Amino acid sequence: MSTHYKLKPVALAVSLGLITIGSVNAQPQAEQSSPAVEQTSTIEEVVTTGTRLQGSAAAVVEERKNQAFVADILGAEQLSRTGDTDAASALRRVTGLTLVDGKYVYVRGLGERYSSARLNGASIPSPDLTRNVIPLDIIPSTIIESLAVQKAFSPSMPAAFGGGNIDIRTKSLPDDFLLNIEAGIGYNENASDLYTYNRNENAIPADIQQAIVKYRGDFSLRNIINTEGFTDSETVNASQQARAINTQLAQSLPRDIKLQEESFNPDYKLKASIGNRFDEDFFGGSIGVLLAAAYDTKWDVSERRNAVLSENATADCSTSLATEEDVTNSCYNTVSDTTLTTETERTNGVFSVGYDLNTHSVSYTKLYLTDSEDESEFGILQSPNGSNLKTIAGSNIANREHEFKYEERTLDIDQVRGQHTFLDYWGLGFDWQYTESTAETDIPTDMSYRFDDIYDDQGNYQRTIVTGDDNRAVYQYVDMEDHVKSYGGNFSLPMTLAGLDIELKAGYDFVDKARYYTTDRFAMDNGSGLRITVNENMDNILGVTDYLTDDVIADNNFILSYREPTPPDADDYIAVQKTDAYYGEFDVFLTNQWRLSGGLRWEDFKQVSLATSSLIFDRNDIETFYSQERILNGTKQEDDIYPAMSLTYIGGDNYQVRLGYGETVVRPDIRETVPVAYFDTITDIRTIGRAGLESSPMTNLDARFEYYADNGDNYTVSAFYKDIDKPIESVLSVGDEEYTLNYVNGESAEVYGVEFEWLHDLGYLTNGLFTTGNLTFSDSEAVIDPALAGNLTNPTKRMTGHSEYVANFQLGYDSADGIHSSSLVYNVFGERILAAGIGGRGDALEQPFHSLDWVYNFYPDFNSQLTLKVKNLLNEDQDVTQSGIQVQAREVGRILSLSYRYEF
Repeated sequence: MSTHYKLKPVALAVSLGLITIGSVNAQPQAEQSSPAVEQTSTIEEVVTTGTRLQGSAAAVVEERKNQAFVADILGAEQLSRTGDTDAASALRRVTGLTLVDGKYVYVRGLGERYSSARLNGASIPSPDLTRNVIPLDIIPSTIIESLAVQKAFSPSMPAAFGGGNIDIRTKSLPDDFLLNIEAGIGYNENASDLYTYNRNENAIPADIQQAIVKYRGDFSLRNIINTEGFTDSETVNASQQARAINTQLAQSLPRDIKLQEESFNPDYKLKASIGNRFDEDFFGGSIGVLLAAAYDTKWDVSERRNAVLSENATADCSTSLATEEDVTNSCYNTVSDTTLTTETERTNGVFSVGYDLNTHSVSYTKLYLTDSEDESEFGILQSPNGSNLKTIAGSNIANREHEFKYEERTLDIDQVRGQHTFLDYWGLGFDWQYTESTAETDIPTDMSYRFDDIYDDQGNYQRTIVTGDDNRAVYQYVDMEDHVKSYGGNFSLPMTLAGLDIELKAGYDFVDKARYYTTDRFAMDNGSGLRITVNENMDNILGVTDYLTDDVIADNNFILSYREPTPPDADDYIAVQKTDAYYGEFDVFLTNQWRLSGGLRWEDFKQVSLATSSLIFDRNDIETFYSQERILNGTKQEDDIYPAMSLTYIGGDNYQVRLGYGETVVRPDIRETVPVAYFDTITDIRTIGRAGLESSPMTNLDARFEYYADNGDNYTVSAFYKDIDKPIESVLSVGDEEYTLNYVNGESAEVYGVEFEWLHDLGYLTNGLFTTGNLTFSDSEAVIDPALAGNLTNPTKRMTGHSEYVANFQLGYDSADGIHSSSLVYNVFGERILAAGIGGRGDALEQPFHSLDWVYNFYPDFNSQLTLKVKNLLNEDQDVTQSGIQVQAREVGRILSLSYRYEF
């Protein structure tokens, strides 16, 4: 447990600035509080013209120019014109941002731990089991008004800030009646052949739940005999009676699970929204209502390879296992080649209602999102240098693995917001929000089966057997609940003092979070010890997993065991977080050319995370898991002051220069602080948290030059530097068949780089043609004490997740008649470290992925839009290398989609 509180020199300077600027003369305030005199003026009509794509890209420039701190803005029109269907894919267009696994955003080449996301300024939980950050692909573009990415820390933001903060702003209530409908269809070229199964969603059978309590998690025959008090009789002995109970429990599990091949199923989506605004006469205000809903489903089939690099791998080693010579000279301990089929379904609904009266507004928003993934994966695993030494070419044996997993995620948000301007009180402004949200993840189906495939000397398949080893079939059930309350408010007071335009801001931000995570694991073991043949025809291999009939279980002495770790080890955890924050901020136009902004944020952060277990039955168990020592070890408390300062030089309407400074912190995710194992969905690596993982204080420096041409073109050059103390880094350890990833605090790290961004009209080549894009070049260095990370290969290296370059290019075209528009969008990132290597093995490096998408929009009339989109035109695949040798490969596929939208 640690507590620290200090006022840094820069924080003291900012404090003095606040005090000085806040000393406002009472007389000007009194003058401003006098009743306003009604004035009328004539506004000259201004008519502007612009193309669809170019106009939408330029529409948010003004907001970005007016930001006191460095920020990038994406508007709803930009999302629509580039065909982005969710927040994650849209954010790829922002300078220095890359997308990982279609869900997570890396800012300035840094991993997702260095970015955070909020909804209308409120903290919301993540339904992802493996990350504290919300997967942004579940936020549909249909509900997004704009996306604001702030790259420089300001006191009104959470101090847990690294690369950037993303604020997802939902659509405002309509001014008039609106109704629109959209339908679309799509196809992934890899998904011409699908593999499905008869899913079971009933979770843990009731008989087994009761047995866990009755037998205290021990389903062994000896414990059943002792618990039941069985004795031998003339007809049946005690062991047979206990085996009958165990068999009955095993037979209650779902076992009619097998793969079947199906032909192409198309992706499709449906979206609709309706809204209106009504005047009410009693108070003279207006009521706005908006209702939106969407559903989409998509299929993906991917050929995958996951390998564990051998510590004896040489430059001339073989990555193939086709011959005995390849096996002898293999690069790998193990190699897994599988086919993964994923069906993703998403449903979301939004309801908003609000009331406006003069300069006051109050609104309520209900957001409900469901996201489910149904996966089936099958293939073989060979071990040329592993402990089992099973290979087709070497020993005529390969492990066969079939896995089935169904995961449901929900995000339920209730948010109330208000905005108020008190004109009679010096124009005082107050906005506030109160948000309650719940994220739930449920995995009612997670089953894996393991067999041995037997081949002849020519490599021809002979049969599939079940050996007498343990874990022939494994069933796992997972449940996680996150509950978050987020409430905050901001006061703003504009004023003029000594000829200076000043705005003072102050606010509060409270976040309370509670999480409960539990997992239950059962294994079906072949207690007979015999090799049982379950298939002899390769044509029937997909259905091999349905061999566990009642008769097979009973006749072959299959034993069910509950695989909860023995106390004090655990695979469940509970955690609570509480963050209380207050801030003060000022924004001063010193002259027409100079603007100074800054302030202080005080944050009090508390967290308690405890590993726990389903095997808690008495006082001794409670004292084991909830001892004072374990609670203290799992408790973290930090309170500190975080300053920020931004200086802007405004060179008229054409350019401005910004300088920024901020001190922030990056805190470990809850899951990273609990010694509980899980599989990371992005890396496919078994991951274990570490108790005592510390936060990483950061110093952030930013500089930015922005140029805005009279014709709408704009160009930006930025530079940044970040100094990080005790950075959180991931390191690998190697088992027989898989990697394990752990977290450590490094000694120090730094990251620095430059960014370029532009919007440039190419009308001199052809009317309607333009280009927009951005480039980021950066470098980083992290220093890790090898004593804290085992046999680390590179104690000094680039930071985990950091890319040395990120590029986003868009070539856009708008026809002069406004009927056609098109975009060619390219995105690529430099190789980035997935995890640090040990034992002489190099770092695991994710290789660059060249994403090229094409979007075409056709507008037959003012109300209609037809969109054709092709993703991954280059048909790129994802690769990870280690010591220059491929250890992971995943097919991505080319995706085509067609949609039609009509607005009434």
